[in-house]
Amino acid sequence: MSPRTAAPWLVAASVMPATIIQVVDTTIANVALPHMQGSLGASSDQVIWILTSYIVTAAIMTLPVGYMAQRFGRRSVLLWSVAGFTLTSMLCGQATSLNEMVIWRIAQGAFGASLAPLSQSILLDTFPKEKHASAMSIWGMGIMIGPILGPTLGGWLTDSYSWRYVFYINVPLGVASLIGIYCFVPKTPTVEKRFDLLGFGLLAVAVGALQLLLDRGEHVLWFESLEIQLYAVMIGLGLYLFTVHTLTSDQRFVSPALFRDRNYVTGVLFIFLVGIVLLATMALLPPFLQIWKGYPAVTTGLVLMPRGVGTMLGMMVVARLMQHIDPRILIIIGMCTASGTLAEMARFTMEVGQTTLAITGFIQGLGLGLVFIPTTTLAYATLAPHLRDEGAALFSLSRNLGSSIGVSMIMALLSRNMWINQQELASRLTPETGLPQGLSDPAALAALPGELIATVSRQAAEIAYVNDFHLLMWVNLAAIPMVLLLRVPKDLHKASAAATEA
Repeated sequence: MSPRTAAPWLVAASVMPATIIQVVDTTIANVALPHMQGSLGASSDQVIWILTSYIVTAAIMTLPVGYMAQRFGRRSVLLWSVAGFTLTSMLCGQATSLNEMVIWRIAQGAFGASLAPLSQSILLDTFPKEKHASAMSIWGMGIMIGPILGPTLGGWLTDSYSWRYVFYINVPLGVASLIGIYCFVPKTPTVEKRFDLLGFGLLAVAVGALQLLLDRGEHVLWFESLEIQLYAVMIGLGLYLFTVHTLTSDQRFVSPALFRDRNYVTGVLFIFLVGIVLLATMALLPPFLQIWKGYPAVTTGLVLMPRGVGTMLGMMVVARLMQHIDPRILIIIGMCTASGTLAEMARFTMEVGQTTLAITGFIQGLGLGLVFIPTTTLAYATLAPHLRDEGAALFSLSRNLGSSIGVSMIMALLSRNMWINQQELASRLTPETGLPQGLSDPAALAALPGELIATVSRQAAEIAYVNDFHLLMWVNLAAIPMVLLLRVPKDLHKASAAATEA
């Protein structure tokens, strides 16, 4: 293999480890929280900030990635980001108090925010246009496998070693990525430009408040809490003032040219909806398997693994299929496949077997694998190269916000529906069975025999999960018509043809 052919793959091998560990870190700490709670002396409400601080900071710091890449050079920003993320990962593992942990998690989120968008734009610039689908399949595998791998890996490390290794595992991968980036990623020219601090501040307030609303809502009863009401006001005010500022100021934080590209705007909105389904499904399955099916963490990981295998296979295959088939057709096939598996999951009962779970997960992963690469390729197909850094940051932010909204919405509905179903089922129990009257009263429900309470709870949970899977299926189906707004540039077909002939 000549240096010219090898270089793009060396670049990919350098940037992807850091991207994967950053994405994995959004979910890997979830299963270790109970262990951290005892070790750091935190309450159940306080320990949640270990997750929230990282997610909120990463969302806010995704916004200026495009500016920083232009102002300081993409390679320099990436080197500092990987170095900072690796160092703060080690410091998180050494934390001895909750305050210390939250500080390092904030720093970790700030440094990690640029890794996914910059790796995406680097791969798009490194690989020729006819290889963009292959480049995005590499990037997509890391982005979509991360949330699936996180809980399983986190559970294994916590059980086998300590919760601290959830963070220590980032260090060798971060160091390897840092060396690769320094050796193989080329420098890019810098552009002297003024930073729109006001625009960034207003948008950061809105995005940060939205993330806090989503992460804290379930714990404080949503809009019954003054805290959530204040977040909602901050979101509305921040977005309104940002829009006014963008329309009236000469110095804009977001380039208006991004929103004049129909493919890019459609891709951003579409990936937002895909993000809802991607992580929301993964948020539902672990508690279903562990709490209601009684699976240990290792078994849960093994049952969920086929979904990741299906995603990887779909991404590997779709890059070749795009050379012969309209990418929009592949997206529709993938969305219909994912919708079909969600319909099948909406028929799950507590007696569902591991084989059915594994097959359904594999097919769903395969469908999502067919969606992600064509969507990303078409979104950037008509975008000017100088807008890629900024566009990649907004694209990543949209996917992350979709995931956050999806998880919060679906888990809130699950809890609420479970409670409603439990009251409804209990109210239908007849006095002939020797049960107390007034079963809608929690005290009366608690007076039921333990075995009957467990049966009612299991049936209530089963109905609640079915309702959530149905909702995700309809969200997925509702997104399909958006695919028709995407257009396939002629040069994409030519590039694919050239790649096929080569």
